Amino acid sequence: MLVLGIKPGDRVICPAFTYYATAGAVAAIGAIPVFADINADTYNICIESAEKILKKRAKVKAIIPVHLYGQCADMDGVMKLARKYKLKVVEDAAQAFGAQYKGKKAGTIGDCGSVSFFPGKNLGAFGDAGMVLTNSRAIAEKIKILRNQGNQKKYYHTDLGRNNRMDGIQGAALNVKLKYLDAWNSKRQELARYYNENLSGIGLKTPFVADYSTHIYHQYVLRVTKNRDALMNHLQGRGIDSRVFYPIPLHLQKCFSYLGYKKGAVPQAEKAAREILAIPADPGLSLEERHFIIKSIKEFYSPSQE
Repeated sequence: MLVLGIKPGDRVICPAFTYYATAGAVAAIGAIPVFADINADTYNICIESAEKILKKRAKVKAIIPVHLYGQCADMDGVMKLARKYKLKVVEDAAQAFGAQYKGKKAGTIGDCGSVSFFPGKNLGAFGDAGMVLTNSRAIAEKIKILRNQGNQKKYYHTDLGRNNRMDGIQGAALNVKLKYLDAWNSKRQELARYYNENLSGIGLKTPFVADYSTHIYHQYVLRVTKNRDALMNHLQGRGIDSRVFYPIPLHLQKCFSYLGYKKGAVPQAEKAAREILAIPADPGLSLEERHFIIKSIKEFYSPSQE
């Protein structure tokens, strides 16, 4: 965002339902996060909600669509807003490296795209690592300077930069693993199909996939309208990793209380936080493990099957 000219006091739209780091990056440079609601099916930014903000708020300079859980946001809608309101677009592709929007890779459509290589991601390093994607040579050159203490030539600092260089060992690990990414993502998609087929008809909403995007299932997320926490506890009691991503939407997080948002301000995000539940999406799950997960979920809804 610094490269794109976002300054302290500028407003940046991002979805209220995502990981902290999206809005945290905005606040860290003195800009102001403005929280849009989400689409109830994809959990990605709602274009209508974003445009309502743009019609009411001055000094909105950028928008961050998050490709949550591994599915792309509506980038045609985002880019249309960007053209209409002269916004910079930073795609948060942390969870969607390898996903495609109408044939284009996630993170390659806006001005920049951010990618996370945290070990838990579909393509993970040995430790913290990440990457910025851009089709602009000028942006790329500026990022290289800012990530390297603000210098292009050693000891000659043209900008107030940072130490954001990725360790070489992380790059070496990623170079080895990269060639397997498409196969791993395909296995996640196959696992999702297995879940979809075996969880139909028991009152759970399985993931919706928009026709404009592929889904690489960084998380396989169910919608549970009743007794979500009880189901989570039931699964955890059987040794099955089930979690809520994310239990508190960003506009209600204590760290953003200074922005003045109240409960009810972003309703779809709040509803999703109450109802979503992720179950294991590891592409290496054996058939026996998959069957055990399905059996355990069905036991919760039909105890007589135990």
